[in-house]
Amino acid sequence: MASSSAPLLTHLEAEDTSSTLTFDTIVEQSLSDFGLRQILQIMFVGLAFTFDSMQIFITVFTDAYPTWNCLDHTICNPDTTNMCGLPRSAWDWDNGFRCSSSFLRGLPTSAFYMGSIVGGILLSTIPDGFLGRKQLLFLSTSTMSVTGISISFSSNIWIYVFLKFLVGFARSQTCTYALVLISERVSTRWRPRATMIPFTLFVLGFIVLYLCTSVPAAVHSICLLFFALESPRWLYLQGRNQEAIEVLKIISPETRAYLESVSSRLPRQQHLEQAPRYTIKDLFIRTWAFKRIIVVMIIMFGLGMSYYGVPLAVRDIKLNIYLSEALNAMVELPSFVITPILLESFTRRSSVLVNALVGGASGVLCCFLSLFGRTKIAFALELVSFLCARIGFNLMAVYIVELFPTCVRNCAMTMLRQALVVGGACCPIIASIGRHVPSLSFAVFGFAMSGFGLFVLLLPETKGSSLCDTMEAQELRDKALKISPSF
Repeated sequence: MASSSAPLLTHLEAEDTSSTLTFDTIVEQSLSDFGLRQILQIMFVGLAFTFDSMQIFITVFTDAYPTWNCLDHTICNPDTTNMCGLPRSAWDWDNGFRCSSSFLRGLPTSAFYMGSIVGGILLSTIPDGFLGRKQLLFLSTSTMSVTGISISFSSNIWIYVFLKFLVGFARSQTCTYALVLISERVSTRWRPRATMIPFTLFVLGFIVLYLCTSVPAAVHSICLLFFALESPRWLYLQGRNQEAIEVLKIISPETRAYLESVSSRLPRQQHLEQAPRYTIKDLFIRTWAFKRIIVVMIIMFGLGMSYYGVPLAVRDIKLNIYLSEALNAMVELPSFVITPILLESFTRRSSVLVNALVGGASGVLCCFLSLFGRTKIAFALELVSFLCARIGFNLMAVYIVELFPTCVRNCAMTMLRQALVVGGACCPIIASIGRHVPSLSFAVFGFAMSGFGLFVLLLPETKGSSLCDTMEAQELRDKALKISPSF
């Protein structure tokens, strides 16, 4: 028996010589420690979340009802007069949404989400084997930045709506590419914590919304191209074994000796022309994958309605819009501490289910309490509902990484975000209509989160499982874990 004081590398090599060596084993062993280089790479790539959140939440302020001023004080008073019944020459403000229909008031925000939906559909057809994680992220962030800057040149409502659509299209896959790139560069042990770092940076974008613009995002996208590392799992699937090993050496230099000892023994992938090509079509032609992705999208649709809708509806509680949105941003921060605790302490399904039920109930109670004038308690429940929506998204982001193999993981993550955005696209009109029946939208969002969250009971449990690289490997692992072939 080997001495307990023997170096760790000796044990690792002994394990590898006694069984078939796979690239997954190399990744798990070489990245077993969560080092400084890994953290810096995650934070660097995760900055894409920061700039994406700015594009999402800036509409809360830009599309809010502005104040108006009297030009003719003989016939109006801003404190007592309804300006919609006054001659247009008697008052003035920055834009004319308030007297428009609910549809027109919610159109710019809905156009943003519709652009995200269209972009998600079109960009999801890009196969996982095309360009790579890093290059796709660069293209997404750079185009998002350019179109975001163009909004400052809009001169009327229709140009504004069109540019919002383009921005939505451009940023539709930004977080998807970043999250997949990050999740494939950490070991199973550290994945729950690592994936919370970019989500924390997402909130940073919300908090410093007015301190930054799309220009830093453009600079970041260029830096991504030169300094971010590619996913080693993606490189391995493309037959670029040596490049994959070099990335692992950079991320985890402590295991360089181990990586050099096993690189020559790593089985080579099939020649690229002979290797099977996977696309988004594989998510729909295999029964188990199709059922999983549909269930995931249903859950994410409910979470999307709550996550994007609650900040819009909170204006109906009659609180200061800047204070309420600042608190909404701050309340997201605890979610990145709570999520790893849930992932490490409980099963994936139970965490998602209980979180959805608590968040939905909070939304419904918020509706009733606000109707009875309990504004402060209602706002506290709104914060709880928003927090649960954020936690739910965090949980599902980790869950879907484990549900699908590397060859279609990007496509699966794309479908997850598509469902989230479709839910968000419904929110502006629901929130706008809810102003005629105060706080009704909170109940709608709450029922959506809880009702659709029940579908998580149909998904298999994946806690503690390693990542698979191909559809066939995923099916073999599910069979070994005695997971029903239907899911």
